[in-house]
Amino acid sequence: MSARIAFVFPGQGAQKVGMGKDWAERFELARRTFEEADEALGFALSTLCWEGPEEELQLTANTQPALVATEVAIWRVVAAEGGLTPSVMAGHSLGEYTALVAAGGLDLADALRLVRRRGQLMQEAVPMGEGAMAAIMGLADEEVEAVTAEAAGGEVCSAANYNSPGQTVIAGSTAAVERAVELAKARGARKATLLKVSAPFHCALMRPAREGLAPLLAATAFRDPAVPVVTNVDAAPVTSGEAARDALVRQVDSPVRWVESVQHMAGAMGVGRFVELGPAKVLSALIRRTVEGVETETIEKPEQLVTEG
Repeated sequence: MSARIAFVFPGQGAQKVGMGKDWAERFELARRTFEEADEALGFALSTLCWEGPEEELQLTANTQPALVATEVAIWRVVAAEGGLTPSVMAGHSLGEYTALVAAGGLDLADALRLVRRRGQLMQEAVPMGEGAMAAIMGLADEEVEAVTAEAAGGEVCSAANYNSPGQTVIAGSTAAVERAVELAKARGARKATLLKVSAPFHCALMRPAREGLAPLLAATAFRDPAVPVVTNVDAAPVTSGEAARDALVRQVDSPVRWVESVQHMAGAMGVGRFVELGPAKVLSALIRRTVEGVETETIEKPEQLVTEG
């Protein structure tokens, strides 16, 4: 019996100029997806994805819809041509929106409008320079949590992304995150470094963004997904549109529990094969470091599409 399959979608950080262009040139289904995205947003998102400029693509209000459009374009071709039938889907942070589109829980046009506004709200939540994120390598989760608690000193500093065992991203007020980086090094972290990001995602400083996004999510139609989607905020599957919407609200200022999500899919849900769909190889290595004995593959280029079944 073949292994159960999970489709997983990366989040911010996977973007690059040129993404999706090879898919659109080769597959009409992908080209139509980008046309749909351009129409939904009222500007040429496809041109931004394919030609840049890079500094425009890197603006979070552009990055978020650009990634969703590219990932949905790839997923649609894979779904039509690849012969792969997933039992579950998940996405890292922003990628959860793609997962819900792919699972039939959310229309692409709605997802694009939501993540465009999500990006704007996240950027507006914290004045430039007042928030930061850092990657901590080589410390256990509880060690990272002790470091952030000590470094906070009345400011915000907490784990934002549990990416793989020994790789955690933290977020919060700039000074507190800088203190945490130095503390982590003193506690034996293999690496502790500030990240080039535009805002401190997935921490309490994002509360204004959550409050701004909640009514937009409430006004958006969600359907029950055709396959379960494992959410970042609970590391557990949702099977109703209402639960999916609620998870997206809470996700904004809560940590991404990717390690637990992968463990749940590989364990309780019996997934033995993870297929990453996106413009860059981001999640596959994290998955291999999180669970042993699973198969991972990335479909980022059309030539990686292998017809099965």
